[in-house]
Amino acid sequence: MAIPDDNMAQSDTMDTDSNKSPRASAGDAARPPRDASAGDGSVNMDFVLDIPLEVTVELGRTKMLINDLLKLGQGSVIELTKLAGESLEILANQKPIARGEVVVVNEKYGIRLTEVISPMERVERLR
Repeated sequence: MAIPDDNMAQSDTMDTDSNKSPRASAGDAARPPRDASAGDGSVNMDFVLDIPLEVTVELGRTKMLINDLLKLGQGSVIELTKLAGESLEILANQKPIARGEVVVVNEKYGIRLTEVISPMERVERLR
């Protein structure tokens, strides 16, 4: 038995006059827009591209006692778990998206990406 789509299933939302278009149901507002150019019914993801993300580069980590933290002052050195030259993690909303290395560009620090996680794998990790 075939299941009719939402517009056909709710006959009370359809006008019988052929010159009028069907009225939108409450469920239509929650649906994402369709990409007309795709022609295959795929969802247009352009609205997602403007969502801001927090991007973090993790240089390293360490664990300290509160007593040691309180003793820190200007010029103190904190030893991190990563080795010099080891790749850094690039995180988007605290999820890994790439690895890279530190570079200096015009007297500013930057990150050269050395490995990027595939787009499908990044989407899977965002869940």
